[in-house]
Amino acid sequence: MDEKELEKERARAIRKSQVERQAEQRRERAAEKLRENLMRRKGQSRARRAGDEDETAGLPAAKMNDS
Repeated sequence: MDEKELEKERARAIRKSQVERQAEQRRERAAEKLRENLMRRKGQSRARRAGDEDETAGLPAAKMNDS
């Protein structure tokens, strides 16, 4: 192999490791979001069983008022 082929091979190896690292980071973020979602849903389920209202962090439900 000449110098150009070696350089191309090194560049491919670097790119492959970057892609693998990015894929691993995506998997970790997805796993974290799934854990957060599961914990939120468990809390909502417990609140319903206890008769308490859900504590939401998102948008409030549409309100019916006389305005």
